[in-house]
Amino acid sequence: MGAYPQSVIKLINEFGKMPGIGQKTAERLACYILKLPVEEAMQLAYTIRDVKKLVKICSVCFNISENELCQICTDANRDKSKICVIEQVPDLLVIEKTGTYRGLYHILQGHISPLDGVTPESLTIEKLLRRVKEDHVREVIMAMNLNMEGDTTALYLYKQLHASGVQITRLARGLPTGSYLEYASTAIVADAINCRSEMMP
Repeated sequence: MGAYPQSVIKLINEFGKMPGIGQKTAERLACYILKLPVEEAMQLAYTIRDVKKLVKICSVCFNISENELCQICTDANRDKSKICVIEQVPDLLVIEKTGTYRGLYHILQGHISPLDGVTPESLTIEKLLRRVKEDHVREVIMAMNLNMEGDTTALYLYKQLHASGVQITRLARGLPTGSYLEYASTAIVADAINCRSEMMP
């Protein structure tokens, strides 16, 4: 990268820190920024600044929001007896696009992975257990990714929730094993929600 000025190299390095962005893509993005009119480039910068300043985490479900509670938690038309448990915010967006689920969500902010130092205490599990108990939830839908970490997390939650008497279901296995919700098609996710079944340990 010796041909680039230091400021451009710094920009390329920042783009390169983003998930899924390799060296060539980072260079293309930096060159795109260079070609933008100053007003458009600054608008992008201001938009990033506003997102960092305004967006916070919902105090109930851990979705992103500009208020203390997100739009889903404050929607009076949602079925508050159901909670769909997911790993990350993008999973919520995928499920919402199906238009088939009208309950609430709980975002764990990851999955249990002892090898990576992620324990149940590192996630929002305690808050979920409290919600189920205090909010008279009737069904908890396990919608973690269908891989070893997702299965481990779902099994841990099942053991924590089983004694409460709440119905515990899991997405139908129309989703390929090892897949991530974030990348699944809307139709497949819709079928997985509609055909969910009782979870067994």
